[in-house]
Amino acid sequence: MKASSIYERELKGILQADKKTLEKVIKGCDEEERENYLSIKKRPFMVIRAAGSFGVDLVAIRSDFSLPIEVKSSSGKKITFSHSGGRAQEQAEKMRKECERAGLIPIYAHRLKSYRGDAWKVFTLEIDGLEGRAALLYERIPKIRRTARGGYVMEWEKGMKLSDFIALLCVD
Repeated sequence: MKASSIYERELKGILQADKKTLEKVIKGCDEEERENYLSIKKRPFMVIRAAGSFGVDLVAIRSDFSLPIEVKSSSGKKITFSHSGGRAQEQAEKMRKECERAGLIPIYAHRLKSYRGDAWKVFTLEIDGLEGRAALLYERIPKIRRTARGGYVMEWEKGMKLSDFIALLCVD
């Protein structure tokens, strides 16, 4: 099984509030991160693994949010998308346009391999036209940086911890 597939399943389990997945993920976390992760039990998502190379690996659905999610994993803290014709760059542009058209927040989840603690960070792409709670949530999520030549760069340390993202999603 590919590493990306393992991490897609892990994120799916987290967002669905799967007990075994949550127990595994929170082992190395501090108390606040654990509490935030476990808050997903109050408001879990239905998560669908997307087929093909549309640029979306998972779709998390709940009564208040639908989140298209692209999962990236690396052993380094920086992922650079090729700015000229690279597949990741093309997928990001397509996802950005489709999410803007549909009024959805595009989510990029970066899983840092071999990290003890909250190994996931969340990002989004710059889009316009969001309204209501989606706009409020979107403003809090770090944006993937663009280089002077237009390429996307995801720097793990600049992302939002997945545990903090979940806490925002599960606020009463």
